[in-house]
Amino acid sequence: MANRETVTTLTVNGKEYSFLWFSELLKRPVATRGGKAIGRLSDLVCTLSEPYPEAVGVYIEHGWGKPTEFVPWDKVIAIEKSMIVVQPPEGEAYPPFVDQPGWVLLDEHLMGKTILDTDGRKVEVVNDVHLLESKGRVIVVHVDVSFNGFLRKWGLGSLRWIKERLISWKYVQPFSLEDAARGQVVSLSVTRKEARHLPGEDLADVVEVLSGEEQEAFFSALDAEKAAETLMHAEPRARRQLIEDLSKERAQAIFDELSVPQLAELFSDLAHEDVTALMPLLPPHKATKVKLVLASHEVEAREFMSSEYLSFSPELSVAEALGAVRGSGAEPDSISYLYVVREGHALAGVVDIRELLLAPDNARLSDIMSPSVVSVDADKTRKDIDEIFDRYRYRMVPVVDGEDHLLGVVRSNDLIVPDQDE
Repeated sequence: MANRETVTTLTVNGKEYSFLWFSELLKRPVATRGGKAIGRLSDLVCTLSEPYPEAVGVYIEHGWGKPTEFVPWDKVIAIEKSMIVVQPPEGEAYPPFVDQPGWVLLDEHLMGKTILDTDGRKVEVVNDVHLLESKGRVIVVHVDVSFNGFLRKWGLGSLRWIKERLISWKYVQPFSLEDAARGQVVSLSVTRKEARHLPGEDLADVVEVLSGEEQEAFFSALDAEKAAETLMHAEPRARRQLIEDLSKERAQAIFDELSVPQLAELFSDLAHEDVTALMPLLPPHKATKVKLVLASHEVEAREFMSSEYLSFSPELSVAEALGAVRGSGAEPDSISYLYVVREGHALAGVVDIRELLLAPDNARLSDIMSPSVVSVDADKTRKDIDEIFDRYRYRMVPVVDGEDHLLGVVRSNDLIVPDQDE
């Protein structure tokens, strides 16, 4: 079908395939073999089939109040250098375009849209769409996020500056296929499954560049745990917008994943009336602590501490400790350090998890622990704790009473020290 002078071709197992750039098809004349002009390609309509979207027709927009035309793909005869050749319409013109569930328009829904590059883990923009044609079928195989795609769109394809950066469609698809099926394709992103494994910082970057339905569709596809992580890494403006769009049930599920300090930080970005409306979604004991943090700059360490940490006897071997860590089911951020405690839960030392991994299996924790433990008294304030983190750069600090009994830990990413003018 395709003109061999304008596309790249290859032969695999006797079958010939042609590659096309969508940007070079845009605005290309559409005419019959006899030369009767119909219009110019305004968009290429594809269906979101698996594993790749496939062209189902040519969308033609005439403007000036004239109705659109939709040329079904089975009416397309050839894609030539100067035009797209189609069969003559049965009447005066082809019927107007009517959107269908599961259809996507490459220019309207893909070109220029935001995409999360799973390799570079940063926000990119779709500058072109790479198509594969064989035996009359055309499918979407890649998106190009390089500057070359931008140049091609403006007719400057000969100025090929850098190598194309192609991302396979299997890694790139409308984040919510349900939205796509309703004709509301708003954004591109990684699949839901892959998004769960991306850092909250990267997902927050995506959230911040999206707006309206795009932002809501992206955020709604994350599970509660990943949504909470993303929320805490987002800028205040984005946080406020995301919270405003949440249902009570969704907000409650996300808040359940956040610690008291995190909730206080989150609520500090909201208007008073919003905080008042959201506070009943928290369990009473948690709401009381959040209010306390919001109300005072002198909250003590005991209000921030968490009981999620690992502590062991100094006589435990490295092999036994490793087995206990693996079987604990603890979250990664609770095992940065292992605390060594003597009888009565008195803090005796600390072992960095990295030291544990490198130590001989038969060594005792007492052999590899650091006996000089930087800790914080339970009655110290947020300001005191912050100074400790600034000075030592630890990921977590143990909280002790007056007799050095281990009471809990405070993590650096949970600490809130509001500015004095807040």
